[in-house]
Amino acid sequence: MLRVTLANLRAHSGRMVTTALAIVLGVMFVTGTLVFSDTLDDALGAQVKGSAEEYSAIVHTERTTEEKQPELPRQTLDDIESLPEVGSAAGVVHGDAPLIGQEGQAVGSMSTAGLSASEDTRHSTMAEGELPTGPDEAALATSSADVTGFGVGDEVTVLDAEGREHTFTVTGLLDLGVDPELSYRGAVAFTEDTAHAMTGIDGYSEIDVTGAPGYTDSEVRDAVAEVTPGDAEVLTGAELGARLAESAGAETELITTGLMLAGAVSVIVAGIVISNTFAILLAQRQREMALLRCVGAGRGQVLRGVLFEAGLVGLVSSAVGVLAGIGVGYTGVVLGADALGVGDSAASLVVGPAAIAVGLVAGTGATVVAALVPAVRAARIPPLAALRDSAAQGAERGTSTVRVVLGAVLGLASAGIATWAVRSLEDEPALIAVVAAGVVAFAGVVALGPLLVRALVAVARGPMRELGVVSGLAADNSGRSPKRAATAMIALTVGATLITGYSVISDSAEETLTNKLDEQFPVDYEISGQMSPHGFMAEVDPEVSRELAENPDVARVVRVRSSGAELEGPSVSAYFGGEVGTEVSAPVASGDLADLEPGSVVVHEDDAEGNEAGDEIAVETAEGEETFEIAAVTEGNTGLLGVTMDPDDFREHFPDVTQDQSVSIQGTEDVPADELRDTVMAAVADHPRLQVTSAVQMRQEFTEILDTLLLVVTAMLALSVLIAVAGVANTMALSVLERARESAMLRALGLTRGQVRRMLGVEAVVLSLIGTGVGIALGVVFGWAAGVALLDGLILSIPVPRIAGFLTAAVLAGLLASVLPGRRAARTSITRSLASE
Repeated sequence: MLRVTLANLRAHSGRMVTTALAIVLGVMFVTGTLVFSDTLDDALGAQVKGSAEEYSAIVHTERTTEEKQPELPRQTLDDIESLPEVGSAAGVVHGDAPLIGQEGQAVGSMSTAGLSASEDTRHSTMAEGELPTGPDEAALATSSADVTGFGVGDEVTVLDAEGREHTFTVTGLLDLGVDPELSYRGAVAFTEDTAHAMTGIDGYSEIDVTGAPGYTDSEVRDAVAEVTPGDAEVLTGAELGARLAESAGAETELITTGLMLAGAVSVIVAGIVISNTFAILLAQRQREMALLRCVGAGRGQVLRGVLFEAGLVGLVSSAVGVLAGIGVGYTGVVLGADALGVGDSAASLVVGPAAIAVGLVAGTGATVVAALVPAVRAARIPPLAALRDSAAQGAERGTSTVRVVLGAVLGLASAGIATWAVRSLEDEPALIAVVAAGVVAFAGVVALGPLLVRALVAVARGPMRELGVVSGLAADNSGRSPKRAATAMIALTVGATLITGYSVISDSAEETLTNKLDEQFPVDYEISGQMSPHGFMAEVDPEVSRELAENPDVARVVRVRSSGAELEGPSVSAYFGGEVGTEVSAPVASGDLADLEPGSVVVHEDDAEGNEAGDEIAVETAEGEETFEIAAVTEGNTGLLGVTMDPDDFREHFPDVTQDQSVSIQGTEDVPADELRDTVMAAVADHPRLQVTSAVQMRQEFTEILDTLLLVVTAMLALSVLIAVAGVANTMALSVLERARESAMLRALGLTRGQVRRMLGVEAVVLSLIGTGVGIALGVVFGWAAGVALLDGLILSIPVPRIAGFLTAAVLAGLLASVLPGRRAARTSITRSLASE
């Protein structure tokens, strides 16, 4: 049997090309993901460890979410430098130093960090230029330079802790590596004295220590720990480097998980293609299997022979896929080095044993498992089948009752699970239940696949016959082997379902968020202060609001004042110039927003302590605890959060709050958009720390995020679609071999070569459209259900243009899949094909 199996592979290796391609692509994705992850983790780890391991010990403090980062006193640095175990020590100043952009406003929604940088500290790697050495010099983080357009030699304006402007000459661009905070905020680096003056911080956030000769890092660490405050942590450089490397690895975990899920989908689709290929091949070799039984081969031998064949094809293809995956993974890191923040450190390729083992096992295992059912069927072929003529070409039997019942039960179960998830569950449990319902529904489609193919082909047969003889023949051929066609279409259905589902989620989320933005932010612009990591927000001077309110281009100005984070209870806010319930709204769980008046409050459900509208609740104010009646309870994560108070009550209970937290501006109906923007920008011109955001800008930010995610998801799933298209091509190619005499007969009756190619093209298009159409239907249903699980008040939005694009792509994919099979069928000799076997 071994010799027979190897001989078969040598004789018919061409028929395994598409199967091998499916395995190679699937394994390539999985291996590439693991190589990408390992190489990226190693590069990030080397980068962050390299900056820390140069030091014997590092003293640092941790920031809490509510407070500023604790400072290490200057005396601590003096005490450390006096230790005999210490060769040198340098403190790092880390605070806020808002950088002013070229438009005159502070850069970013969060203030730029202000750092001290010298050759004795970790943050001293220069991408370009030199470190600052004088009081009027500064270096910019590369991220800040990219955002602002400033470069070496330019003059920049930076605000100090009191908001005063200072001008500096940029001496260089600082490479801050993969620090998440500094990469997001950006940074301006100064000399130590200048950093103290600009940030208003007298101490240090970190002290980097180099040990004296003759002392180990552990000895230096222990000695330093003896003279540092109790709220500081002292680690060796290696210990901090290991912690930073672990944190950097966690940053890549989400990327790796997403890629591995897409790789798993590709392997599953490849398995479907492989199963269909072996089913067709073994059906065509039915007489061969029966002859083997006649000459003494047992069922077990036939089964083992087929599985060995599958395993050998899987192993060889997986090996090729692993090699391709190594190249793809490394290429991904190199191409994405700048975006991922690893720079040139990505040059060290890491190929772990797990990447190779997982690729080989996944590819080979998937191939053997996919071939198992066809192999069992082949082993059951009786010896007498060898006496039958054209055994493989009999028509398929009708869909069994068991298959129909199973499909119906699975469909009902899926509908029940999805309904339960949408109506009774929330958030993550609801999403998991929807995914489970989708899996059950897909199993139902697999069971009912042949029935679906028959039904859809029957619907299309009439119109297709009206298009001519060739289209009519293609329709008949599409439905003659519904099980085979169903298996081929299911591979396409997987990709179409996932891509359509995410498209529906993305479009519905965009529509929902835009609608909520229009309801709860019915303004043209919002002015707010720049944030700081410790929670501080620059406030809006009332003069800005007064200037805007007096401008004839402005119809309405709504000011928001807040108690801030000083209170133990929830924050208390008030809206000045806007009526809560009409001009300011939010989803309501109980009561009516319009009932807000002196003596009452609106409370978010998270802070209502189980109370409802009409109940009384104690609210922490600047003067102590006061009792108010609840006018309404809001819900959801947008709109009115915490406690909302009547403006008169707010003035009484928070007399010291005289600055606005934010200001919303609504222009008059006839004011041009550019004129209104000029008016708003003129009002904040003397307040550089204020941020101006437009409603259009907010919508664009939502849209850009969702569109980017959709593009990433589509790109990751594109490989599974490519494998599915290859599966359709393989099914068509094997069908051409099987129907060689039939095609020759049609040629003899007058069909031209072009008509034969067209017939196969239409047949492939029909299969592609069926698979894609079923996937689109499933994607719309379960995309909506998943959206409901993720977002309250979801507004269903079906991306019709995008779905039309999917259908167009399905037509093109079908035509592409038919090119080689059609060419082969058209070139086959009529006389040779009609000759008796």
